[in-house]
Amino acid sequence: MINILIADDHLLFREGLKQILAKHKDLRVADEAGSGNEAIQKILRGGFDLVILDISMPGRSGLDILAEIRKEKPDLPVLIVSMHPEDQYAVRVLKAGASGYLTKESAASELISAIHKVSSGGRYISPSVAEKLADALGREHPESPHHALSNREFQVMRMLAAGKTLKEIAEDLILSEKTITTYRARILEKMELRNNVELSHYAIKHHLLD
Repeated sequence: MINILIADDHLLFREGLKQILAKHKDLRVADEAGSGNEAIQKILRGGFDLVILDISMPGRSGLDILAEIRKEKPDLPVLIVSMHPEDQYAVRVLKAGASGYLTKESAASELISAIHKVSSGGRYISPSVAEKLADALGREHPESPHHALSNREFQVMRMLAAGKTLKEIAEDLILSEKTITTYRARILEKMELRNNVELSHYAIKHHLLD
């Protein structure tokens, strides 16, 4: 029996996922979490063989949670299931220690295959992600400026590029506006851009928005 924790802030998605997993006798949803902090608390208590984790959650992002899981429970498989296309986050999360990456548009059969593979110690990646990962790992230096951003900076950059205000981003991430302002300045400096308009053009050009 594979005991699974589902960490996603959307109740409807969690319910749908539970219905899919309930059709398989060797899979059991042992618990669920609607926020990053709740997920970490439950993971630290133990009892799970696998975590299904979303990237975009309020407060601590899935990337932050992944980093803490790798620190506290290095052998616990984490399967990322995200609304974001593979080319936006897959390589980044796999390099950060995720066991696999799926989009929420993936077929149920692919999800089940991924769960079985990562729970047995393997890694699940699509052929297109495998190619991107090999290319990324083979480069000594980042090819594009956004590859130099930290995970949190990348998250803030996408939100800025999508037109969100500093206040909106601060509320979504449960951070202060001053902190987001600091992130913005650092992002623009690293990417050698001058303002949010240039940031949006860059994000569109590199397909970094949904």
